[in-house]
Amino acid sequence: MTEKKDKNQPLHWHTETDADNITWLSLDRVDAGANSLSHAVLDELKAILEKLHKQPPTGLVIRSGKKKGFIYGADIKEFTALEDAAKTMALIRRGQHIMGMIESLHCPTLALINGVCMGGGTELALACDYRVADTDARLGLPEIKLGIHPGFGGVARSIPLLGAPAAMDIMLSGRTVFASPARRMGLVDAVVPLRQMESAARHFISTRPKKHQAKWYLRLASHPLVRPLLARYLRKQVSKKARKEHYPAPYALIDLWQSHGSNKRAMLNAEVTSVSHLMMTPTSRNLVRVFLLQDRLKSFGKDPAIDEEAFQHVHVIGGGIMGGDIAAWCASRDLTVTLQETRKEAIANTFQRAGKLYKKRLRLTHRVTSALDNIIADPDGHGLEKADVVIEAIYENMEAKHDLLKSVEPSLQAHALLASNTSSLMLEELDTVMSAPQRLVGLHFFNPVAQMPLVEIVNGKQTAASVASQAACFAHRLGKLPLPVKSSPGFLVNRILMPYLMEAMILVEEGVSLTNIDKAATDFGMPMGPITLADTVGLDICLSVAKNLSEKLDGSIPQHLIDKVDAGKLGKKTGTGFYRWNKGKIVNPDDNEKTPSTELTDRLILRLLNESIACLREGIVEDADLLDAGVIFGTGFAPFRGGPMRYIKEIGAKTTHNKLQQLSRQHGERFAPDAGWESLLTGE
Repeated sequence: MTEKKDKNQPLHWHTETDADNITWLSLDRVDAGANSLSHAVLDELKAILEKLHKQPPTGLVIRSGKKKGFIYGADIKEFTALEDAAKTMALIRRGQHIMGMIESLHCPTLALINGVCMGGGTELALACDYRVADTDARLGLPEIKLGIHPGFGGVARSIPLLGAPAAMDIMLSGRTVFASPARRMGLVDAVVPLRQMESAARHFISTRPKKHQAKWYLRLASHPLVRPLLARYLRKQVSKKARKEHYPAPYALIDLWQSHGSNKRAMLNAEVTSVSHLMMTPTSRNLVRVFLLQDRLKSFGKDPAIDEEAFQHVHVIGGGIMGGDIAAWCASRDLTVTLQETRKEAIANTFQRAGKLYKKRLRLTHRVTSALDNIIADPDGHGLEKADVVIEAIYENMEAKHDLLKSVEPSLQAHALLASNTSSLMLEELDTVMSAPQRLVGLHFFNPVAQMPLVEIVNGKQTAASVASQAACFAHRLGKLPLPVKSSPGFLVNRILMPYLMEAMILVEEGVSLTNIDKAATDFGMPMGPITLADTVGLDICLSVAKNLSEKLDGSIPQHLIDKVDAGKLGKKTGTGFYRWNKGKIVNPDDNEKTPSTELTDRLILRLLNESIACLREGIVEDADLLDAGVIFGTGFAPFRGGPMRYIKEIGAKTTHNKLQQLSRQHGERFAPDAGWESLLTGE
């Protein structure tokens, strides 16, 4: 018989008071792999704090009952239930009140931070007198990525603690701060190994050292005479990355600090008003949706029947840019990688690029050295027979890939995953030479591998479901977002992206300036324009994918693209494409930039939307949400718009359909609405 839990006892919090009268308060949210500040968690915390206020202990230590992290932040799913600003305001005030209860306790308080501490978790830690972190801790205030800013007192408490420059940088960027830098800036008071954390906590509680605050010259930044100057600078910096009409949150944060930077109480009140307004904006609603879509993609890589730790040895065949970068990324994730490539210069280039990547991401010399040691040059392919994962990443040629797959298959271990990184070839055509075609799956990475979070898990007609699940778990092991897609020309991302790029090149042929074409896209919210994107990806790659798609889907290829490739002008990697490039930057772009016409933007975006409808009709992905997730994380499609399908819903399917019909009459059949629009129109 199961013993019933006393309803008066907390479900998520465990309280223990030791012989020194120190209360250890541990959060272990039930039925969840990670801690987050849900409504129920906060309710229980409030009740516990009320008791502690009546009878204060010698000290309070707040820690996590989970090994994987401290507190990941608020429960984002609960955001979707907030229907109006009044409910949002009540939620934020309640959160602020609870953090205030921690801050006002008549005893020393300490947050014992293991692993991840984000958002509301960091705000809770800031409400404590002291913060002790383990060496692997990561802290941040990433609310800006959800279209809001900290609201539980994070703005009001971080600025006096760190100084405005550092605090505003953390909040405006939403970046993660690792333990050692956090200690140097004063975000945490001590960094110790996990085994010493409890002792460190006792030391702080018993000695009660002076609480940290920013040095005097950093506090000057919040002086009423200085704030307007720094605020102006911050707005200028933010405007380089985000437009106010697209992403209002960073501008609201700067306004809040400029107005109330030296008055904590006023700033706390302003946090409530500002965040409650921002949470009701379409931008925040869509960014919250994108966050939840990201969680859904992660779930594809979590199969209890598959142990991620079984992926220890990866064998990559092909040391070009994609193959080399895939190998480098796998090595950075603590996997042993054998790279099969006969060209010495390709091997050398791989190690050179890997070194630059590791110095930027891993920073510490021993970590950089360790990651580089994980890559083993293997021109003769000796690692093939020992590998747990084999990734084919040679050039896009069917005959060459057939020869490779025929030679590789007999040498594979029984449990090994065999994947192709093909960007456009269908698995049903690749697996015809295999004796066990059910073993082949697509693992389509995007360039640059280190920056693009999405990996398409391509399922051929004969791909076994267990193999596809194994591939998704491997992608998750690499820290990527796996998206299951049906094998078809271009799969999902390239299929949707290519008409958009081709239309940009048609516009070039019509004489529209390069910068004006790119500006039409960036004004819409794309991270970069289509011409810059094509040059960055490589015009030869664009042409290869375009040819494959045109053969299968009856598309046309702009002659301008063909001529560029024939002339060896392949874009950023050769120094010349549509633009001229030097050291990774565009040189002297044309100066004909002006405000793009609505039609120019429509011609680019509507071709992308039309192809999205076609992919959904053909079942390339399971549903509209996954299509949106794929296009956002695979192309950078304006996240604040929520994805192509969400954008269509917001502006109206009928309106979009009518625009396509008009463009079709003006510019030809490439704008003819796909048959899939009919189901959308009947649903409105």
